[in-house]
Amino acid sequence: MIGLYVIVAVVVFIIAATGLKIVRPWEKGLIERLGKYQRTVESGLTFIVPFLEILKKVDMREQVHDVPPQAVITKDNVAVEVDAVVYFEVTDPVKVTYNVANFYAAATKLAQTNLRNLIGDLALDESLTSRDQINTQLRQILDDATDKWGTRVTRVELQRIEPPRDVTEAMHRQMKAERERRAMILEAEGRKRSAILEAEGVREAAILQAEGKAEAIKKVAEAERFQKLTVAKGEAEAINTVYSAIHDGNPTNDLIAIKYLEALPKIADGQATKVFLPIEASGILSSIAGIAELWKEQQSETIAKK
Repeated sequence: MIGLYVIVAVVVFIIAATGLKIVRPWEKGLIERLGKYQRTVESGLTFIVPFLEILKKVDMREQVHDVPPQAVITKDNVAVEVDAVVYFEVTDPVKVTYNVANFYAAATKLAQTNLRNLIGDLALDESLTSRDQINTQLRQILDDATDKWGTRVTRVELQRIEPPRDVTEAMHRQMKAERERRAMILEAEGRKRSAILEAEGVREAAILQAEGKAEAIKKVAEAERFQKLTVAKGEAEAINTVYSAIHDGNPTNDLIAIKYLEALPKIADGQATKVFLPIEASGILSSIAGIAELWKEQQSETIAKK
């Protein structure tokens, strides 16, 4: 009898132990009773009624899902192969469990179809240079579509957009030709700029040289002018001095006549055959005659006295 109680107790303990469930920190649990949703439990230790209730765990962490490569026709009829990566996280464990049968398959097909539509509206060059725009638009479309599934699309990244090999080679040749053209343009602009700078340097040097010569001529002219002014001033002072000395000495006509006679040899000195005398010469000559008469009278008086 005791053995039967022990067996019953052990069975009851095992059954009760099967009702203890552990929910991890990044998970949430959905409890169903006889196939009907009952409640959502947080992380930690949870007890369910054995055989009547079951626990479904939902991962709440951000997930990454790879969208398989697919062929897409661009607006300019170029077939490219495109694949992408979708990042999402569960916001409502009830919706993601009961509103969609297979969320990963549904998200993959949704991403593929919308990616095909977005690439199809763009030309090849636009699709290669508009990745950010495509990522933003695709994320918005997926986020709106998956909202009823209790998920939120956080980011979409295009991994590659690969054109056909012949198109890629043509693009490489085009890029090479464009780079060569830019290099030639830059080289020509460099030569042009160098020639302009050289011409400007020659012009500035000529201007500076001309300005230097003009400044030198100006300084020489100022020096000559100053010298002439100095000489003229000196001559004027000398004339004033002589004039003042003459007037202060009160010379007589006799003295002036004698000085005139002393200057005549210097006037007549030269190769000229004619000598021009001033108009005042007659007056001076009369003064000389008066001096001669005076000298004769003095000689006669001297002889008489003897």
